Amino acid sequence: MTVTGDDYAFRPEERPTFVGSPAAPAHPLGRRLGYAAVAVLVGVAATLGNALVNVNLASLSGALGVYIDQASWLPALYVAFNAGANLMLVKARVQFGIPAVTGTLLIAYALAGLLQFVVPGFAAAAIIRAVSGMTAAGLTTMTIYNLLQVFPGRLRPLSLVIGIGLTQLGTPLARLVPVEMLALHQWQGLHLMEIGIALAVLAAITALPLPPSDRAPAFQPLDFAIIGLMLPCLVLVCGVLGQGRLLWWVDTPWLGWALAAAVPLFTLAWLIERRRNRPLIRVHWLTTLDMARFAAAALLVRVSLAEQTYGAVGLLTAGGLINDQLHPLFAIVAVAMLGGTLTAALTLSEQRLPYQVIAASLLIAAGAWLDSDATSLVRPPQLYLSQALIAFGTTLFIGPALVLGFLRMVAKGPDHLVTFMVLFSITQNVGGLAGSALLGSLQVASSHWHAQTLSEHLVASDPQVVARLAMGGGGPLGQALGREAAVLAFNDVFLFVAGLALLNALYVGYLVLFNTLRRRRGS
Repeated sequence: MTVTGDDYAFRPEERPTFVGSPAAPAHPLGRRLGYAAVAVLVGVAATLGNALVNVNLASLSGALGVYIDQASWLPALYVAFNAGANLMLVKARVQFGIPAVTGTLLIAYALAGLLQFVVPGFAAAAIIRAVSGMTAAGLTTMTIYNLLQVFPGRLRPLSLVIGIGLTQLGTPLARLVPVEMLALHQWQGLHLMEIGIALAVLAAITALPLPPSDRAPAFQPLDFAIIGLMLPCLVLVCGVLGQGRLLWWVDTPWLGWALAAAVPLFTLAWLIERRRNRPLIRVHWLTTLDMARFAAAALLVRVSLAEQTYGAVGLLTAGGLINDQLHPLFAIVAVAMLGGTLTAALTLSEQRLPYQVIAASLLIAAGAWLDSDATSLVRPPQLYLSQALIAFGTTLFIGPALVLGFLRMVAKGPDHLVTFMVLFSITQNVGGLAGSALLGSLQVASSHWHAQTLSEHLVASDPQVVARLAMGGGGPLGQALGREAAVLAFNDVFLFVAGLALLNALYVGYLVLFNTLRRRRGS
């Protein structure tokens, strides 16, 4: 059956799960395959544009005429607007409909890309990243909505697992794109690719639209006040997380002032929401022990996952490798992520969700531990196994974690949807940025310590020291010392991540045991 209009009478089981979500009627096989193809396109497109910027940020900063610390505002803006987007998008879909909201985001994304051709520079790049962050949030939801059309009723939770898994492919796929293609004509190749991504997705969702959804008035005047408070708060926090390890936390006064400014913004939003009858964010639910545990576990794993995006890449970069030499490694990472998504989908059940999170944490811990004895001679083949384990654990974790939180939200009611979406987005997006900031800071501090320790063992009578000095003074010797200190520091980071992931596995295991014993006592 083809559903193209609002005149079709949906059966009860086909009705939208929530107001603002699409209906899910029975489709013929060909149409289901079409929705699956659109879901793959939209899921990858959701994060690919930003990933292309992140993996080429150092080179892109030169083209923009800014230093790397200034360029680091670009991923920070993306994360802030991505994390805060669901404050608006959930209710916008309810009030205006899915096609209008998604189409507006994609057109805005394409126009922002064109802006870089009209007035090229850092300001235009910042606007693109902000719009890209909001668009990515909308496309992540669209991926899940398209997959809802693929699976019949009792299998619909698979759409959450596979949908969120597809969005994780952006970073490894971005590593496979040749830098030369993106850097054409002062990185116009990158901007053209982002415009192409937006237009391709717009064409796909227009050619195969979702079934209609129920619409209703949703926004209240105070909602816009909360959005106006939370969005700058997120921008300030993400800016500090992005800049802290580069400018150093205690050496740059404005970092402290930015955090100080974020506190009253957040506090005022929190106080307003506590007193509202129909709040945008259900702060009482957020402060329950159950949701605090969920957020803590999700955040710990996401911080651990920075081992791949920051740690492994940083280690190889310290060894002198460039992005083009990492293609085989990230091809394996992409395949491992697909494997993790498939495994999570095939083993999905409400009872197994905590065990999937435990297994994912243990895989991440094992991968990080395998990396912890690296040397300056390490090359991508030595990291294939460890990074495959971490990639597999990434998608084995994120899908079940989303389902676990979603089930808690459903038990509370649809008015808790915005709260859950914002919480999950913050733990995953801001958590990822915080993970890079934490691991980067640990690496810098540890590198300084190792450099000092190594320098204390250098003596003028050592033949190797004499040879290095004879090669050109202290320059080559200092470079070698710095390189070895950086590698040792990355090893410390990997051990820290292994411990953190193991701690999370033990914590979730404790919660499972505690809840099991409590149920037995209650019965």
